Amino acid sequence: MKPEVLAIISSLSGAIVGGGISYLLQLNRLRHAHKLKIEELKTEHMAERTARYYLSHKGYTDRKFETLKKALGGFEDDELRKILVRSGAVRSYRDDEEWWTLLERMPEKIEKKRRNSSK
Repeated sequence: MKPEVLAIISSLSGAIVGGGISYLLQLNRLRHAHKLKIEELKTEHMAERTARYYLSHKGYTDRKFETLKKALGGFEDDELRKILVRSGAVRSYRDDEEWWTLLERMPEKIEKKRRNSSK
């Protein structure tokens, strides 16, 4: 075989092997990043679900922020507030304390206040 043809074949095979290795490494990196993102989203989803659980309790239309903070440990205050908003809660203040209520339970809360004030 001519040296020019051998040089072309060896160059092409080197590029193909190098490209294949780069492709496999990139694919592995993307799979790992995808798994990390799934775990991160799972944590956020479970935190939102837990917040909804505490805010959906039949006996309480709203909860103190401190109560929710203890129940959902491991989050900074502002991060927990974002989780509460994503779970459908709204904030209010009573007696200089922060309280959270699910938006869907606001009519129930208003009715409860109306009944208590009429007694």
